[in-house]
Amino acid sequence: MRELPIISSPQEFNVDDLYVDLRPVIDSPLYLKCEGFNFAGSVKLKAAAAMVAAAERDGRLTADSVIVESSSGNLGIALSLIAADRGLRFVCVTDPRCNPASIRVMRALGAEVRIVSATDGNGGYLASRIGYVRDLCASGDRYVWLNQYANENNWLAHYRGTAPAIDRQFPGLEVLFVGAGTTGTLMGCARYFRERDKPVTIVAIDAVGSVTFGGEPERRMVPGLGTSTRPALVDESLVDDVVHVAEPDTIRAVHALASRGFLFGGSTGTVVSGAAAWLAAKYPGEDPVAVAIAPDLGERYLDSIYDERWLRDNFADALPGLDLPDADILDV
Repeated sequence: MRELPIISSPQEFNVDDLYVDLRPVIDSPLYLKCEGFNFAGSVKLKAAAAMVAAAERDGRLTADSVIVESSSGNLGIALSLIAADRGLRFVCVTDPRCNPASIRVMRALGAEVRIVSATDGNGGYLASRIGYVRDLCASGDRYVWLNQYANENNWLAHYRGTAPAIDRQFPGLEVLFVGAGTTGTLMGCARYFRERDKPVTIVAIDAVGSVTFGGEPERRMVPGLGTSTRPALVDESLVDDVVHVAEPDTIRAVHALASRGFLFGGSTGTVVSGAAAWLAAKYPGEDPVAVAIAPDLGERYLDSIYDERWLRDNFADALPGLDLPDADILDV
């Protein structure tokens, strides 16, 4: 009989060995590593735990500190959970694109959520959010900014945990697809396989409109992957290829997955869409050993990419083939 885990802290639980064979769903040779089965609901719990632990070891974070971080949702939830467990205050600085469900989760966990509505020079919000965080930290020594965009513990969490777990499960891995937000997961996994001279092709999946890999800034409505300010963690020499996914393709992917019972988040939809397109172009008719990392689950996107009104308001012209019920049915 398998021994049941007993935990005293929410961050002690994380499923690290669950993969979905996506061939029956997307007709592509792809295994999806599911990172959303923990109490934070996303891969960001790993980075959050590593950054908080390092700040505590360094003496930067004490019982009197207030953690402050810029987040579009998932890291904010992870830090809310850890702060609640430790009895610390946490201020999440986000923007209007953050899913309402994510804001509600953070507040339920005791976090303070501040929404910055001023756009930056690239039409996004990241630089504005970071500016607000800097001003907040300048107002008092008790504020501690973990800075997920430049904190090496972000990528170290995946160098030490995520990548070795994949390597153990797939020793013959040929291609790894990783979504690019802060690029912590991407850089940690890429460094792990590069330093061990593993013949693994590292493919970064980014959103159209993101500037992380030099793309032109455009409107982006789906929170998660992509940036309007290039993260300091990025090292393009570790990446073999980059795929930019348009948001309508992200939405098609999550709905295709949901139609088979897999309710994943927007970041996962972007990764799956980009991976499927890349494999079709590079390995047509072949069966490489390929893994994609699924950062999140879909419950927090019920107000956005799974909501008929939201889709009609933002993507009606771009998604003519998506089967959406008439809006008035929703009011019956």
